[in-house]
Amino acid sequence: MQLRYSIVFTAVAASTSAWGADVGIKVEIPRLTVAEYKRPYVAMWIEKASDQSFIANLAVWYDLKKRDNGGTKWLKDVRQWWRKSGRDVQMPMDGVSGATRAPGEQSLSFNGAKAPLAALPPGDYAVVVEAAREDGGREVQRVPFHWPAKTAQTLKVQGEHELGAITLDVKP
Repeated sequence: MQLRYSIVFTAVAASTSAWGADVGIKVEIPRLTVAEYKRPYVAMWIEKASDQSFIANLAVWYDLKKRDNGGTKWLKDVRQWWRKSGRDVQMPMDGVSGATRAPGEQSLSFNGAKAPLAALPPGDYAVVVEAAREDGGREVQRVPFHWPAKTAQTLKVQGEHELGAITLDVKP
């Protein structure tokens, strides 16, 4: 009986740090000087740092207003996300997919007690942000992080053309 309680308390203690953790992501979508500006399709997901294997989708922004769900036709242009997850999911995904975003800083936040972070085992990961624009380019950026965070971390990468600054805030 004592062993059973010991295992339960150890499991609760080990997972408590992840329950309180929060992750915030800020993605800057730059304003381009193209005459006919198109908002980019953007996908964000978590992958293992060691082998870049897919863990979970965080967000997929695409054209939801096209007739007959026609915006999904162009999701395959977000190539890395499409190969890792996109072709295997039904769009729209509740709580993940949304409309494309205007230029400027866009923010997302995730509670460690809820999916997808609640089931994330301790380890090294990366948040991957990929953007593809009609008649434009494509860009992928990775922000490595350790989960669960022992101290607050602010991690930044700078995009080159389709993405601007990407900031990942991980709080214990």
